[in-house]
Amino acid sequence: MKASRLFGFGSLVLFSLATLTLTGCPPKWPQCKKDEHCRKNADGEEVNFVCVSGTCVECGIDADCAEGFICRDNACVPKPECTTNAECSDGLVCRGEKCVPECTTNAECSEGMKCEGNHCVPDVECTTDADCSEGETCNEEGKCVAAPAPECTVQTVYFDFDSYDLTPEARSTLEANAECLQQKKVAVTLAGHCDERGTEEYNLALGEKRANAARKYLATLGVDDSLMRVVSYGEERPANPGHDEAAWAQNRRVEFELAQ
Repeated sequence: MKASRLFGFGSLVLFSLATLTLTGCPPKWPQCKKDEHCRKNADGEEVNFVCVSGTCVECGIDADCAEGFICRDNACVPKPECTTNAECSDGLVCRGEKCVPECTTNAECSEGMKCEGNHCVPDVECTTDADCSEGETCNEEGKCVAAPAPECTVQTVYFDFDSYDLTPEARSTLEANAECLQQKKVAVTLAGHCDERGTEEYNLALGEKRANAARKYLATLGVDDSLMRVVSYGEERPANPGHDEAAWAQNRRVEFELAQ
């Protein structure tokens, strides 16, 4: 009888040990083998952590976190506003995972840049001619400089019928031409022309006289005489092919041909 009881007790002990062996005890917090070992912490409080590499942690992936949070270093943290500039709008940039103005002070911009309107822009005096004062232009270095003088041109001089005398209008034109020629300092040919009236020989001579009259006046105004050459085309090269006074008035002239 006694032996039978002992056998029964022994069997119970062996069964219990076998059960413990099969089921096993959960690892001590925060150690784990599966997520179920991480539902409660060491104090028995529900935490619903997950098992990652044998340790209970708050998260292993973003899906382990609540909406609006992401998993970073096994902890759920608020989802950042941005990670790249492309995720920001209205000209803002991503800095410290927040969309912020590109700059608020010059110190936030790189060398050679300045903060203007919350954006880093080249630290230059101007970017277009409109940024400069009247009479100035914006050069490639972003500085306002005096605008170059407009390119000058020489104008044709006109004469009265059968005359090589310089009219007041002709003198005024030659004075402007003299300034331009002195600026350019290039060789110039003064070509004399006539209207169709008169003989060919007479008009060739008259055209030469007109060209020489213009040349002499230019020389008195300071134009280098060695740079001036005279030629006459008489009536051979009319500016206007017409046969009336209006056409003839346009053909009695001296034109200026500048060397290239």
